[in-house]
Amino acid sequence: MKLSFFTMPIHPVGKPYAKSLAEDREAFLLADKLGYAEAYCGEHTTDQAEIITSCVAFLASLAYETKNIRLGTGTVNMPNSHPARIAAEVAMLDHMLEGRLNFGISPGGLMSDAEVFGSIDKDRNAMFVESINMVLDIWAGEAPYNLKGEFWEVSTERTMMRDIGQGDIMKPYQDPHPPIIGTAVAPFSKGVTAMAERGWQPISANFLLPKWAATHWPKFVEGCENAGITPDYADWRVAKNICVADDMETARAYARDPGSPYVLYYSQLLTKLRSGGRLNLFKEDQNMADDDVTLDYVLDRLVIHGDPQSVADKILALREETGPFKHLVYAGHDWTDYDLGRKSMILMGEKVLPILTEATKSEPLHAAA
Repeated sequence: MKLSFFTMPIHPVGKPYAKSLAEDREAFLLADKLGYAEAYCGEHTTDQAEIITSCVAFLASLAYETKNIRLGTGTVNMPNSHPARIAAEVAMLDHMLEGRLNFGISPGGLMSDAEVFGSIDKDRNAMFVESINMVLDIWAGEAPYNLKGEFWEVSTERTMMRDIGQGDIMKPYQDPHPPIIGTAVAPFSKGVTAMAERGWQPISANFLLPKWAATHWPKFVEGCENAGITPDYADWRVAKNICVADDMETARAYARDPGSPYVLYYSQLLTKLRSGGRLNLFKEDQNMADDDVTLDYVLDRLVIHGDPQSVADKILALREETGPFKHLVYAGHDWTDYDLGRKSMILMGEKVLPILTEATKSEPLHAAA
């Protein structure tokens, strides 16, 4: 069983920006020290709660302080930037990390970002596909590129000076490029199949009900088989909100009482998805009324909390519902209580993971349809 880390993150509005960023960096350094396999961060431009505005810049600040962990953009929101800039910046970060980079990509889900970048009324999924295709063409090709699409053009033909290196975009450290990871949020996601067909790997989002996360594995298998790839349970990352404490009552209070970072997270997310007409993600029955999707309803289904043994038991029970994923992604939250926030990550790595590893050690890694 692999254990990784992912944070969007969501912090209390008004909390000092520098303090939140410092704590976010500390969480990544702690994950590296504890032996987490990977660590991802999200990015948003127009949000005072989700404060990391550039995955690449944030991860670059960790490149020379982490030792073993793979760092991942989680995600680069492709329609919000030019493909040439994305290709160049991600390649640079891959070199800084000497190949410890995963390239997480998405169309981006924050509508205020879409508005500020002028794409809110455009086909952002089409922009996403065109952008990643251009990035891959840049890395695989040679200057002056001469790529033309519906939304962007990439060329250095008029200014190319090959003998001094001008006009050429750096290729990544990893050949042909860093592993590409996509976050899947939709039930029965066709995107998971499309990702698998291209050799990419999915993360089932931490805000997706287990019932809907379970629909991703068959889609992943379908895509792998279409591409002649053996599906591997370790290539399917499932993210969960987890609060571990030394005792049950401490965990319950930190996960559910007023002021809890988990309550803050889902209060924010519930408001955003309600406004965007996307509450279906939280509905076990699609005929549910929107008013029935309450904060308690969501927290009951999407936050695992307890002491190490009970958390391990709940994760093993989760796998009975979703399918036997072999890569668990711990979702990071604000360290409202600094000690409890750190302790949860520590207990997850030092106490919960060994239980999960022992319980799953005899399971096969590979699976057929």
